[in-house]
Amino acid sequence: MDVDLELGMNISCKELRVLLLHEFRLGHKTTEATSNISSTMSKDALFIRTAQHSFNWFKNDNFELDDLPRVGRPLEVDMDVLKQLAEEDPRLTTRCLAERLGCYHATVETHLRELGKTWKYGVWIPHELSPLQLQHRVDACMKLLTSHRNYQWLHNHITGDEKWVLHVNHTRKRQWLGAGQTGVSTPKNDLHPKKIMLSVWLGAKGIIHWELLPTGCTITADLYCKQLDRVAAKLQGKQDKIYFLHDDARPHIAKSTREKLLKLGWITVPHPPDSPDLAPTDYHLYRSPSNHLNEKKFDDEKHLKMDLADFFGQKSQDFYERVNFSLPERWRQAIDTNGAYIVES
Repeated sequence: MDVDLELGMNISCKELRVLLLHEFRLGHKTTEATSNISSTMSKDALFIRTAQHSFNWFKNDNFELDDLPRVGRPLEVDMDVLKQLAEEDPRLTTRCLAERLGCYHATVETHLRELGKTWKYGVWIPHELSPLQLQHRVDACMKLLTSHRNYQWLHNHITGDEKWVLHVNHTRKRQWLGAGQTGVSTPKNDLHPKKIMLSVWLGAKGIIHWELLPTGCTITADLYCKQLDRVAAKLQGKQDKIYFLHDDARPHIAKSTREKLLKLGWITVPHPPDSPDLAPTDYHLYRSPSNHLNEKKFDDEKHLKMDLADFFGQKSQDFYERVNFSLPERWRQAIDTNGAYIVES
């Protein structure tokens, strides 16, 4: 390798400024200075814009040859401050955090990953609860936790609810794809999909009764009372006392329904409005069949009913026990968070 070329490739910034200062004091123009320096080194040792920048400094009587501290955004941030900001408002973007900390957003992103943070969507909640609704949830949970000396009554606790079930359950999933690949396509669900209503009643020992309503049929107070009679018939001679939980849907709180429950002798468990996170069918039971039905397609009600029967039959007693005996812990969570919704991780 040529000695001059090797020198040019290894020259430091300070040495380059010395050469430029020499050219400046000789009264040479930037183009001439660049040509002179490049001719004794590699052709890429100096660019015309670098020479122009240095000459501008020299014209302002700035002859400093050492590197000065750069004015700009720091590459490091205070991790404690970053963690505090991210936890106070997890919705702040990396650019917002970078602006507050006076650094680059890429630096913020790197440090957030070091803190174990990932950028993902939050969860949906059913409603934005008012202060009064929050207090109602706390009051109901306090009553449930203090109304009995122990939780043995949960052995006699049953829960009932309804859910729409689709005949066709398309689910779009993420796929590992290469460049230019479109992946397996997923058809959109119909605007008005074919669906049928599923009603379920369950206790600590398992499913007590379930049924599919006729296609296009929904729950009314009159129909609901007839369903309760069918559930009562299944429970006859099996439980001496029944604590019954259902939500505040209109058929559930109708006058005829309240009269039916009094006639049956069932004790209605307090349930605050708009609280699916405190209803075991919502947060425990129905989540499981929803996952079970993903990607499935049923041509008729008969096949759907067979599939649901298999699903309920395969669940262990432990699965159903958790439905009831997880309730006290959820009541405590609602109280500890001043009535806020319980968000699943």
